[in-house]
Amino acid sequence: MLGTGWTEVVALVAAYGIAVLSTPAGISGAVLLLPFQVSVLGTPSPSVTPTNLLYNVVSTPGALYRYWRQGQTGSRLALVLIAGTTPGVIAGSVIRVKVLPGPRVFDLVVAAVLLPLGAWLALTQPARPGEEPARPVRRIPVPGLIVLAAAVGCVGGIYGIGGGSILAPILIGSGRRAVEVAPAALASTFVTSVAGVITFTILSINQHAPVAPNWPTGITLGVGGLAGGYTGARIQSRLPDVLIRRLVGILAMAIGARYLVPGLG
Repeated sequence: MLGTGWTEVVALVAAYGIAVLSTPAGISGAVLLLPFQVSVLGTPSPSVTPTNLLYNVVSTPGALYRYWRQGQTGSRLALVLIAGTTPGVIAGSVIRVKVLPGPRVFDLVVAAVLLPLGAWLALTQPARPGEEPARPVRRIPVPGLIVLAAAVGCVGGIYGIGGGSILAPILIGSGRRAVEVAPAALASTFVTSVAGVITFTILSINQHAPVAPNWPTGITLGVGGLAGGYTGARIQSRLPDVLIRRLVGILAMAIGARYLVPGLG
């Protein structure tokens, strides 16, 4: 754990860099910041989960504003994702506090989320601009997408990522372009993270363990992510989809493997 002065500096720089890297893929960066919080910043469990959600609340408006200026809103897809992930993240928040408060079980949850997410990003091949996919894209029907979003939102509430960071690679892997998925996934992440922060704050009233968000850490990370998210959204069109997916996927798998070992131990 770092001293107070260095904590803010390292948190700002790390959040900025992670947001620049992940925002073009529709990922807020929280999926990579959580293990950083535990290992470097020393944020206690289970407070680390709502702190991560607080990061999303502060950071995602920067990317959303930039996408809006670029004419990317996510529109109907964003509404469908929000309809599913919002109740899911509330359920996940309750599960996190009541069922999964211990660090060892949480290590396994971290690994279970990051390893398949990273593999999906690293191994799937996006279609090139103007290129027809090898086979017709079969879009997930709206009712099925809402159910999927609810399940993912529940996992997101447990992990502290709001759900959008898992839905983004699923939707991209199913054939949707990152320019469509990114703003919709980030909009879902913002709304569900607000719901998660409120839920954890209410749950903390009758809990002796650190359940409420660590407000200074979450806001500091969020400020770095706010600037990084804006930058990442701005440069998205200049980066090839395959580079975005491979880099984020490799990072996610490496971090997931690091947490799998102590979780199994």
